[in-house]
Amino acid sequence: MPRITLGHDQPFSLDQTLGCGQVFRWDRTPDGSWCGIVGDRVIRCRQKGSALSFTGADAPFIRHYFSLDLDFPAILESIDRDLFIHNAIQRCRGLRLVRQPPWECLCSYICSTNSNIPTIRRRIRAIAQQFGDGIDAEGTTSFSFPDPSRISCTGDVSSLVECRLGYRMPYVFKTACEVTARKGWEETIAALPYGEARRELTKFPGIGPKAADCVLLFAFQKYEAFPVDVWIRRIMREHYLPELPQDTALTGREYDAIRTFARKHFGPYCGIAQEYIYAAREGSKTQVPPT
Repeated sequence: MPRITLGHDQPFSLDQTLGCGQVFRWDRTPDGSWCGIVGDRVIRCRQKGSALSFTGADAPFIRHYFSLDLDFPAILESIDRDLFIHNAIQRCRGLRLVRQPPWECLCSYICSTNSNIPTIRRRIRAIAQQFGDGIDAEGTTSFSFPDPSRISCTGDVSSLVECRLGYRMPYVFKTACEVTARKGWEETIAALPYGEARRELTKFPGIGPKAADCVLLFAFQKYEAFPVDVWIRRIMREHYLPELPQDTALTGREYDAIRTFARKHFGPYCGIAQEYIYAAREGSKTQVPPT
């Protein structure tokens, strides 16, 4: 297997990165390696110390996908502003944000609303199996995530019935149609400042503030995005914003207050701080059900 030798001054943990819930099409195998589908590639990765071995892609792709080109110690130093985030960084050091394909990421977060990770994974797998192309690798057939035109060209939302998306089904279909019609939408979003890009994404059916922030963070590397879910809300209240209300539904005003504080407190890489806080949530005294 080809390999990349990781610099000791540039921390990376394959397990932390792929196991924190930011991606939905990777599985850890019994031998400790990870197998995932990215675009039309079936990729297998394994880390042993400073050696990252892989098949299914070349080294430049792996470096880009896992953000190994970023100076991560400098980023972590910039967000290390208090004891709570410091402990999260120490606990999850090496966690990096992967660079996800925008359309797949957009569709994934439509499918993620009011769901847990196993259910999201099942939905994404079902969409790929129904509309994607088969990829033969390692003696099995996997499926690429389909181009949105594969869904929109059916002309009927009922084509998604077998994917069991529930109320998200028309959102996936309508967004696939809009994305297909908007040539160059990815480049447009990428070129916009964070606030404008966020407003544009929320115009897509099924994309609310949290989903938009996830897509901007994971697919467009707009690191000032700070997604707020049940976990983040309660942790932020316990450790940073005790004045936030308890036992009430998250309002848009409260969401904005949290992300505004996060941007001021953690700086331009607050989205990476969010991922460390989320990944280390088991260390919080609060126990919150999956969302």
